[in-house]
Amino acid sequence: MKTKTTYSALLALAAAMILVVSACGGGSDSTADDSAQGGSGPAPTVSSATVDDVGKILVDAKGAALYAADQEMGGKVMCTKSCTTIWKPLTLAGGKPTASGSLGNGIGVVKRPDGSRQVTFDGRLLYRFAQDDEAREVTGNGAKDSFEGQSFTWHVATPTGVSSSSENSSSDSGGYGY
Repeated sequence: MKTKTTYSALLALAAAMILVVSACGGGSDSTADDSAQGGSGPAPTVSSATVDDVGKILVDAKGAALYAADQEMGGKVMCTKSCTTIWKPLTLAGGKPTASGSLGNGIGVVKRPDGSRQVTFDGRLLYRFAQDDEAREVTGNGAKDSFEGQSFTWHVATPTGVSSSSENSSSDSGGYGY
């Protein structure tokens, strides 16, 4: 009988451990900018922030500056492959993007060639710049580069659209060729 009691106790302990582990969650790799919920939940997908020497810009949920390429004005995705190693598309795993305040009127999503869903603002595809090391850092405004034979000119996104000059950049950005 003692063996039967020991096995029953071990079985009960194993069942309890499974319940505890499953209640803790599955270790999702989801980040705040993949969230599509608003309210008191995660931060909005897109919001605005004021940056010294730059002014009001659009940022992602982690405070990273958002940019758009002049060549993608029509909403056509042209930054693919190696371009996305420097200019990281702001994408969503599912749901709808959210925006703070009045920005919600301009927020949208387009499907990228790889099937991912990229966030847009006023029809412009939004990207983060890999060389912006800190939140609210703007080093890619006015940057010119090329990838796979396609040239790009990048501008920081603002609540009123996309900056048309490199004057509102917090540091000098040269051309990049990849």
